[in-house]
Amino acid sequence: MSSLGPYLRELRQRRGLSLEELSRATRVASSCLEALETENLDVLPAPVFVKGFIRAYCQALDVTPDEALALYHQRPGAPPAPPVRAGADERRGGGEPRSRGTVLVSFVLLVILGLALFAVTLALQSGREGGDRLARQAPAVLPPAPSDSLEPVPAESVPTPTAAPAPAIRPSAPEPPRASDAIRPRPVTPTGPGFAAVVRPLASPYRLVARVSEPTWMRVRMEDGRATEETIPAGEVREWVSNAPFVLTVGNAGGVTLELNGRPLPPLGARGAVIPRLVIPPPGQ
Repeated sequence: MSSLGPYLRELRQRRGLSLEELSRATRVASSCLEALETENLDVLPAPVFVKGFIRAYCQALDVTPDEALALYHQRPGAPPAPPVRAGADERRGGGEPRSRGTVLVSFVLLVILGLALFAVTLALQSGREGGDRLARQAPAVLPPAPSDSLEPVPAESVPTPTAAPAPAIRPSAPEPPRASDAIRPRPVTPTGPGFAAVVRPLASPYRLVARVSEPTWMRVRMEDGRATEETIPAGEVREWVSNAPFVLTVGNAGGVTLELNGRPLPPLGARGAVIPRLVIPPPGQ
């Protein structure tokens, strides 16, 4: 009869398992399993733990540990094996090893635990789907219409078009942009013949389109006294229609380009420049 180490190694190799795979299956360190196969038992803990390692080793390979334990007790200098009560195997049902019963009980417990986890997961998923259905059925809360935020403007502040050319409007003090604008205002006003030359006489109603490339604060007044005021994000487009000229205040002249009735207007100014009370189209156009 071979000794303990070669016997265990032959069992493992017959199953085609490595020490690392057997270590994961038995939850015993691979160094302890290697010590069993090399019979370097001095590095292992007390004999009660060594016998536990041997039982786990054999159970992982589906082999009864009786022969391996007998080889462990037959080694030179080993303590005598504890006496086995007569008829113990018969009382367990015809000599079937106790290890098989332990494995069967463990398997049943694992199946019950898996079914319980599956039931809990299914219940949680059903509750989540029910909440999603309720959320989809709930009425959506719409934000207030943009017209609610319009600031009333006195009618006398809106310029009225006349047949005769009106004198040029002197710009008042620039209105500072909102605190959310990170650009420091530098008040300027579009000047020179280029702006008036592009804005040739147009028939009303006037359609003004603003295309924003940088965040820009704008205030636009129309003929009926209505005014819109907002900080327009980059990439957005706004459009206004009026039967009379528009009065604009722009907080970032370099961040917006304008079109009037489909005609692009010249640039208003540099980046960060403030354009106060700009009339489009200019008086007399």
